[in-house]
Amino acid sequence: MQGPFLVVDREQRTSGNQSFVVLLLQNSSGRLPTAPFWPEDQDRINGVCKGQVVQIQAEVALFQGRRQLRILSIQPLVTPPASWRSLMPSAGDVTGFWQALDGWRHALDAPRLRHALDLFFDDDIFRHQFEECPASIRGHHAELGGLLRHTWEVASIARTVSRVAGADCDLVLAGALLHDIGKIEAYSWAGLLEVTAQGHLYGHVVLGTLMLDRRMRVASPCQWTEDELAILHHLILSHHGRYEFGAPVEPMTLEAEILHYADNASAKSASMADALANPEYFAGEDMISTAGIWQIDRRRGYRGTATWGRRGASQEYQNAGSQDRKNRTAT
Repeated sequence: MQGPFLVVDREQRTSGNQSFVVLLLQNSSGRLPTAPFWPEDQDRINGVCKGQVVQIQAEVALFQGRRQLRILSIQPLVTPPASWRSLMPSAGDVTGFWQALDGWRHALDAPRLRHALDLFFDDDIFRHQFEECPASIRGHHAELGGLLRHTWEVASIARTVSRVAGADCDLVLAGALLHDIGKIEAYSWAGLLEVTAQGHLYGHVVLGTLMLDRRMRVASPCQWTEDELAILHHLILSHHGRYEFGAPVEPMTLEAEILHYADNASAKSASMADALANPEYFAGEDMISTAGIWQIDRRRGYRGTATWGRRGASQEYQNAGSQDRKNRTAT
């Protein structure tokens, strides 16, 4: 294996009386730790630091059932690749997500609600940021385009539940589109995925509420009542569901409750799918993970399944899970 990699982290560790360094390296297909650089080898990585791009030659090896990179050569790149996309995980082509969301948005039957969404989603600068932004830094949909994919998933789930539950489907869709807009100010993604100063100071929930309030209050003419503004604010503020999960308020409307569970369903199912597709959590061909997995609340994962008699379905395909997620974790 060779090519440019982004240094996501450089960690000093100890084993017995000796200290060593492990680098966490990443490209568009995922990330892997290096084998330890012991004291006698650390001159090989002098000047290599977090956030830097390096050119490597390496072999993938197993240690205690987990993959790591045995570095044969490593050299900092003076000129990084032209596109960060070659070094970062990505949701891939997002055209289909936009087509679905824009189609649902344009079909809204509530003109004032549709206009509120247009303030953001008809803005080319906002759309570019929204389709690039990750949905998290280390958790669910932590990839370029992850926010757009997550929003499409939340909208898809919420629209179905709202019809079953007799909720205001237009309002639920608006909440799905707006609930995470604050992440474009809370996160940075030019290289490392990181939390911005605003993200630390406010959090994406409050940032999204402020963004919505600013745009709606300066829109000319201002079409919305204070009650309508408050209803949209509440959808954003309550979408984490509980105080201990970062919600300033808990859901008080049917639409807010549906949005919260749709958001949670998208996040939890994506985390489970990613965990099961990640070979780092499994020893060889074992079906049960070697330990609890942090993305799924320290539970163990089971990646085995069966064809259930389906015609033409191979066991290999059944065990692969979602192929696009598997590709994003298979460095």
